[in-house]
Amino acid sequence: MHSTKRSKRVTSWHVIGAQLAAFRKAAGHTQMSLADRFCVGEDTIASIEQGRRPLQADLARQLDDLLGTKGVLSVAVAKVPQRERFPAFAQDFVEYEQEAVTLLSYQSQVVPGLLQTEAYAHAVFASLYPPLEKEELAERVAARIDRQRVFDRRPRPMANFLIEESVLARPLGGRPVLRDQLRHLRQCAELPFLGLQVMPTGRETHAALDGPMVLLETPDHDQLAYIEGQRVSVLIDDLDEVSALQQKYGMLRSQAYSPEESTRLLDDLLGES
Repeated sequence: MHSTKRSKRVTSWHVIGAQLAAFRKAAGHTQMSLADRFCVGEDTIASIEQGRRPLQADLARQLDDLLGTKGVLSVAVAKVPQRERFPAFAQDFVEYEQEAVTLLSYQSQVVPGLLQTEAYAHAVFASLYPPLEKEELAERVAARIDRQRVFDRRPRPMANFLIEESVLARPLGGRPVLRDQLRHLRQCAELPFLGLQVMPTGRETHAALDGPMVLLETPDHDQLAYIEGQRVSVLIDDLDEVSALQQKYGMLRSQAYSPEESTRLLDDLLGES
């Protein structure tokens, strides 16, 4: 099986981190002295210099002032390509997602990212632990909403989303946020290129109790799978593995409510039946 865990390629963040390390040493600072100066952990500075953690714009400005680098770090951060604003291990997947001709998604904990409202996405990222800095949180939300432009593309991707019924009851961000999210899902269910199905909580058998997955077909008709877990993800292109997951997804679709039944459930939850 060929898979990719946490992409190893050199990104803009690696280059910026190397610049910061060089500027810091030239100015006679240690990682600890920088951390103390800006009230962050020493491991935060180390992670930034290693390219494992994005340098936030406000910290870049402060570092430019302290190190006398005349805005070099701030400009570098501003010029980071949009796709690199995603966590490193998700960048390959996002690229494939934006080009996919077919997209099949099963989610068990939250509404799929491509169907999230901005307020719901904010609540999802605000729930992460360790918590994100305010600016990074805003960047993550903006990047997630930007991904949804895939549905404006021509030709549109053919998509199907399977969501656990329990997700529709979890009030992430509060009841008003959940209600707006349910209303958005109901609108998405009307899109001719998008299928939406709900997996009933009361179902006794279930083909994917081991977690969520996304299946993609590229314009070249390559078949890929993306599996995401706790702080790690895997992009799979091995045909045998992807085929097994496609079979699993097919079984899930047969076990879930039909699109029509799922739509009626959303109407019931919204009190619009």
